[in-house]
Amino acid sequence: MENLNYGKNIKIDEKDALIIVDMQNDFLPGGSLPVEEGELIIKEINMTAKKFKKSGGFVVSTQDWHPKNHLSFASNHQGRNPGDEFMSEDGAIGPVLWPDHCVQNTNGAEFHKNLKLDLSDKIIQKGMNPNVDSYSSFQDNDKKSETGLRDYLDSIHVKRIFICGLALDYCCYFTAMDGIDFGYHVYFLINLTRGIDIPEGNIKKTLENMKSKGIKLVKKANFM
Repeated sequence: MENLNYGKNIKIDEKDALIIVDMQNDFLPGGSLPVEEGELIIKEINMTAKKFKKSGGFVVSTQDWHPKNHLSFASNHQGRNPGDEFMSEDGAIGPVLWPDHCVQNTNGAEFHKNLKLDLSDKIIQKGMNPNVDSYSSFQDNDKKSETGLRDYLDSIHVKRIFICGLALDYCCYFTAMDGIDFGYHVYFLINLTRGIDIPEGNIKKTLENMKSKGIKLVKKANFM
């Protein structure tokens, strides 16, 4: 994570939104797909959300919301195990299969109890089509269906988005990449996310991709 842009005195206003990605029980300790040290970022995410609200910005929380028969689950592929490499022809599922996680109306799909959800102006659910995954908070992996996030941000005239949450090299990464493709100024808050690095080297690859795309990688931003 060397050569990061350090955010100094970033002034937040009504054209800014904090996107809190998938801070759900299954992605935290005790869950079916825990991200190492994921619980350590909750307190500072809450503090950052408060700063956005105080400065007139917006806060959006996203939520993986899978049906039981979702094809990203290894359990729905005979003879397959979580972590096995798998890619559907259209790119809708893959590059690996996952354990069952964030199944609709289960405790694992709920937001962590310590996340101050009352600070969120909007909750965006994703991953509801059993045949297509939705790493990005903006759209499904096959890029055919959107989640409603872009429509919401445009309706409130947001220009800059600041991304945090889980996991760095999947849902946060794809959210950032789609965000810049959709014309937003994108800031990726490195200290407020954690990665899983599956396959090995994935975190390094995604950070390099974001830098080359023009996404601002920020550590220890000072929000005003």
